[in-house]
Amino acid sequence: MLHHVRLRPPSRDYPADEWNVIEKGFHPEFIAQSETMLALGNGYLGMRGCPEEGGPVVENSTLVNGFYETRPIVYGEEAYGFAKTGQTICNVTNSKIIKLFVDDEPFWLPDANLLSYDRRLNMKSGTLDREILWETPAGKQVLITSRRLVSFANRHVAAISYSVTLLNAEASVVISSEMAANESTSRTDGFDPRQTSVLASRMLRHRTSYSKDRRIVLCHATEKSRLTLACATDNVLETSCPFAYKAVHTEDSGQVAFSIDARPGCPIQLTKYMVYHTSGTASAEELCGRAEWTMDRVTIQGFQKLLASQEQYMEDFWWRSDVRVRDIREDRVKRSTIEIQQVIRFNLFHILQASARAENAGVPAKGLTGQAYEGHYFWDTEIYLLPFLTYTSPRIARNLLTFRYKMLAQARARARELGHRGAMFPWRTINGEEASAYYAAGTAQYHINADIMYALCKYVQATGDELFLRECGAEMLVETARLWVDLGFYSDTKGGRFCINAVTGPDEYNTVVNNNAYTNLMARENLRYAAQTIESLREKDPDTFNALVLKTALEPDEAKAWLRAAESMYVPSDEKLGIIPQDDQFLDREPWDFRNTPSDHYPLLLFYHPLNIYRKQVIKQADVVLAMFLLGDTFPPEVKKRNFDFYDPLTTGDSSLSSCVEAIVAAQTGDVEKAIRYGMAALLMDLADVGGNVKDGCHIASMGGTWMMLTYGFGGMRDNDGTLSFWPRRAPEDNAILGFPLTYHGQRLEIEIGVESVEYTLREGERLVIRHEIEEIELTREHPVAIRPVSRG
Repeated sequence: MLHHVRLRPPSRDYPADEWNVIEKGFHPEFIAQSETMLALGNGYLGMRGCPEEGGPVVENSTLVNGFYETRPIVYGEEAYGFAKTGQTICNVTNSKIIKLFVDDEPFWLPDANLLSYDRRLNMKSGTLDREILWETPAGKQVLITSRRLVSFANRHVAAISYSVTLLNAEASVVISSEMAANESTSRTDGFDPRQTSVLASRMLRHRTSYSKDRRIVLCHATEKSRLTLACATDNVLETSCPFAYKAVHTEDSGQVAFSIDARPGCPIQLTKYMVYHTSGTASAEELCGRAEWTMDRVTIQGFQKLLASQEQYMEDFWWRSDVRVRDIREDRVKRSTIEIQQVIRFNLFHILQASARAENAGVPAKGLTGQAYEGHYFWDTEIYLLPFLTYTSPRIARNLLTFRYKMLAQARARARELGHRGAMFPWRTINGEEASAYYAAGTAQYHINADIMYALCKYVQATGDELFLRECGAEMLVETARLWVDLGFYSDTKGGRFCINAVTGPDEYNTVVNNNAYTNLMARENLRYAAQTIESLREKDPDTFNALVLKTALEPDEAKAWLRAAESMYVPSDEKLGIIPQDDQFLDREPWDFRNTPSDHYPLLLFYHPLNIYRKQVIKQADVVLAMFLLGDTFPPEVKKRNFDFYDPLTTGDSSLSSCVEAIVAAQTGDVEKAIRYGMAALLMDLADVGGNVKDGCHIASMGGTWMMLTYGFGGMRDNDGTLSFWPRRAPEDNAILGFPLTYHGQRLEIEIGVESVEYTLREGERLVIRHEIEEIELTREHPVAIRPVSRG
């Protein structure tokens, strides 16, 4: 149940638009939110949506995925096995600054007389566009337009096209293109453990800096993590007005100032190119050389070619990923439908920006839109993002699973430190080492092992990528299965069932419990999949199997032990209520007093001591309900409904990861009203600031959850047995058609669910067999199949 909802009311300054997030006025009270919502990124490089002029800002961060500094984690009381080293993503050199002066008067948004203002996140082109008409105190009118992009095709490149035109008078104009390192951006608004840790103000140590004509290169390195960053800018000014320029630089800054004698009606066009390269091994000289090679290439190509490649990338993305909601009456365009379409695309666009070029890295919880959660990677990636990426961008999904595989050596070491066999993946990390300072809600979440293996299974089933399973996946399966068998035990008090004690499930309001149902259920799947994979390799690919035995020292009877544990897995149950208790003690706790909890005391973690929360029946995020979605074929509909009805009133919505899952299960159990209510809360999590903390960055996992909500929930998609099937429901809007594409085994399928019928169309590929409810359908490119849906919410 949503015990608190903060929705920003609609405003004429934020109009609905299917392809743009539009800001029609400058609102200082929404600066922080706008910085997040209008951020640009490509998965490697991210820039918050701050004005080019350098302010006003709340968090003016520029982030490179995986570029971090370390610090010792200080505990009041130490204990064996606690994580020792924290990791925090660094704010790197800010290169997007372009300051404007007209007759020596600075253009500064809070003080400017704005005759018109339009800023928009253009989700069709992948750009941040702005057009402003400014009247100076002297009455001179200045048209300022800009277009910013962070390139998808060129991973290390960003660019700004910045144009100034005097409309009614001559003026002396100065455009100062600047860059600055070691800017202070981290902020904390009181106590909030979700925000980033405050590091030293000068995290970046100077290595070298120089300028060449209009090009400036700054190179810095971190002190402890020993990572090096080179940032280069180059500037091209085009105008028929007379101008001169001067370039200067220091260790931490650079400036190219253009002085122009501006004439009315004569455009002044500045193109600023920005390049970032990072490395843990290259010297400063080599990295600067790489940055200059990249800069040479992009300046020759020019901004228009960069823009064309960006637009082509976006066209390809929407072709394979767009979820469409349109009114069945073609002659009508409802505002509500446009708003839904806008927010769907907003969520999908930010997932793209967080993941597209995240190569040899993970996806931070906030993407690259803010520094909250310190740029760490969590289980969010595998459970909430991988489904979308697997079915729309399988190459990116493979990259992220490969990144997990590269952590395996560290995961083995962490397991040994915790006293286990096998491997234990970190709860939160950047470099592969555990960085969670609170073990009860961190290290104790052993379910992350099963989450990663669940994502692996779904990826292999959807893509048929058996090569990845053989080369990487099987080894991870062996080590995670080993950990479960070592962690659990056969309990005499539970009738000899296999139990797993002292763990924390997805719900962080109930920690270090015995037999968390989600953990046990997911561990069972992990064990089964590991045993199945090993036996399949033994029978069908003996060479790969033998190599795996050598690599992992796999013993002959291990797979049998995994199967025995899986089949003996204890899952809590309560016959009286007909539900699965979240853990062994959950039903013994006193229910939380929601009636007397002030509405401004959510999330609870900011207002109540953890012990007060741990003693009560109260849930931060879906736990059992999440398991019932992920393992849907394990539970009949009536069991799902009983559990959903029981847990829904106890769920605070304090986590952004709840609404999407609750919407899916509500849809699957026929509760259309709640499916739509929770679905809208999930969709609007960031664009309407439902949680009140979008200022800290986008909720990337929740955004992935909105895709699952639309496809698995309203679309009725099922993939539990490796075969695609659909039990379609209604679209989240009356008289609407819901459509979405899927990539399955290299073929492209489109599903369109209307009021009366659902149509399946094979757009790429020769033959695909799916199921509509219980009916098997063979699709070919030439013969799309239309079937009246049976399941209507």
